[in-house]
Amino acid sequence: MKIVFEDIKRLAGSSFRILVNPKLNDFYYWHFHPEFELTFIVAPIGTLRIGNYVGNFEGSDLVFIGSNIPHLNFDYGIKTEYEKVVLQIKEDFFKNDFIATPELASIYELFENSKRVVCFQGEIKEKVGKRLQAIHLLTHFEQFIEVLSLFQILATTAEMTLLHDEPFENLYNNKEQLRLKVVYKFIENNYQRAISIEEISKLTNLSMAAFCRYFKKMTRLTFTEFLNQYRIEQAKRLLKSDKNVTETCYDCGFESLSYFNRVFKKVVGKNPIQFKKK
Repeated sequence: MKIVFEDIKRLAGSSFRILVNPKLNDFYYWHFHPEFELTFIVAPIGTLRIGNYVGNFEGSDLVFIGSNIPHLNFDYGIKTEYEKVVLQIKEDFFKNDFIATPELASIYELFENSKRVVCFQGEIKEKVGKRLQAIHLLTHFEQFIEVLSLFQILATTAEMTLLHDEPFENLYNNKEQLRLKVVYKFIENNYQRAISIEEISKLTNLSMAAFCRYFKKMTRLTFTEFLNQYRIEQAKRLLKSDKNVTETCYDCGFESLSYFNRVFKKVVGKNPIQFKKK
């Protein structure tokens, strides 16, 4: 899965969402969303791919990403133990009264800089990272105060780098994004049965050739590759819930056990039986 509009569901009545150790290291999740995102990760080594920037980090990293900037999940490809905390903030967090509050001027400037992606280093990275790792233990009101406090610290530090010279522009227009969401929703509802290119291209009002070009442009995967990756993610979930390999194969839309085993090993790095035992 490589360029995905992520539709983030927040807790009712909250301005933000906190994710503690979401494990996506086996999944290439190239995505974007309207929400701002502050991510802290602790790992021996990893890859950053945000907008046009590609680089590595060692030990840990703390990055603040602006609204609708495509990025790869920071834990992709990590094979060792790691910890990750993701804080996602509503895109309208700094609208209305907040934007005119003098005490929040530095934080507002930080949010503006997030359009260029902000990477933090040194003592600030470790200090804020440790507090992020504990933020989920607080009450909702305490979390709100802590979020403001952390952003004030980040807004006033010199231990930061902007990863883009100019604000990053997401080139995926609304029509393309909407069409992609239609495809994803269809896969979500129908992955358990056979899906043809002809069927999915009609759904998007494109010819088969035009759909294949469009889908490869948007996801950097063929439709079959994408569908297989989605099915394998569902297969992993079923195997963890005590389904056997044969049941999982057919419940996820594969018509051949040997093909399922081959695709599963290619995507996950081990066959379904090895995965289930682990």
